Amino acid sequence: MLGGTEFVGRAVAEAALARGWDVTVFHRGRHAAPEGVRAVHGDRTTAEGLAALADADDGGTWDAVVDTWSGAPRVVRDAARVLAGRAGRFVYVSSASVYRFPGAAGSDESYPLVEGDPDADAVAYAEDKRGGELAAEKVFGAERVLHVRAGLILGPYENVGRLPWWLGRVARGGPVLAPGPRDAAVQFVDVRDLAEWTLDAVAGGLSGPYNVVCPVGHVTMGELLEACVDVAGGPGVELRWVAPEVVVDAGIAPWEELPVWLPPGELYDTLHDTAVGKAVAAGLRCRSVRETVADTFFWLRSLGGVAPQRSDRPRKGLDPERERAVLGL
Repeated sequence: MLGGTEFVGRAVAEAALARGWDVTVFHRGRHAAPEGVRAVHGDRTTAEGLAALADADDGGTWDAVVDTWSGAPRVVRDAARVLAGRAGRFVYVSSASVYRFPGAAGSDESYPLVEGDPDADAVAYAEDKRGGELAAEKVFGAERVLHVRAGLILGPYENVGRLPWWLGRVARGGPVLAPGPRDAAVQFVDVRDLAEWTLDAVAGGLSGPYNVVCPVGHVTMGELLEACVDVAGGPGVELRWVAPEVVVDAGIAPWEELPVWLPPGELYDTLHDTAVGKAVAAGLRCRSVRETVADTFFWLRSLGGVAPQRSDRPRKGLDPERERAVLGL
């Protein structure tokens, strides 16, 4: 694992340990690694860090390396070069953002992609992820690279603030602005389901791109928020459903101020209507939304209710005064 101490990387490392696999995590040492891994410290963006990676496990080999990097593609390239002769496969946790915008409802892995450069510095998230894909292929060859094109990822260890914000909001109680339509399908993947599928794919020798997110129809916005209320609802909590046009006209930013939610339109089609038949055929199984919500809330409680926050991602959530104004309170 390149990383392996936060969110997706940690979930993959823990899932591998649970299978009895030997796991090495290479990270900067800012967070504790999962118990049971071999930890090697180094900053992959520096020459000294790459030297530490080259010496990891005393020059041993691995069946696969998993990388979740989302910055400059050249950083993926450089790490891959160090590991090319020592790892059988390279798994890059990419993103559905590599597809050109706007997307099309029901699009699959054949949809056109953004441009990317494997040798580039950081440009923007979508181009960086596509460049990371190309960097992995440049070094390992396409037949030895698996691209896990994840959609929205939720679950324990989330450090972006989407589901944690909703749980915190309903825990405060009172009327809650619930953006409609209530029956609109939303797509996400529990980080643990992503981890298990990724390890199965490694064991099965899969390569190429796979969209990894729950199938359309697995959960609706209503089911997600109702699960949050059932699990974490505070005094007098009440979901008050508001039409999407009212939310948009109020100037509330979808996805950012109301995490997960998108109004009908091209952005919704791009992010909440993606074909995942290829991953499902390869074994993707998605747990219930209630399990994701409950386990995330339990994890938050273990931290005192405050989730970690990535410094390179903006904080999510709606200001209480703006919420009250839309609800007429």
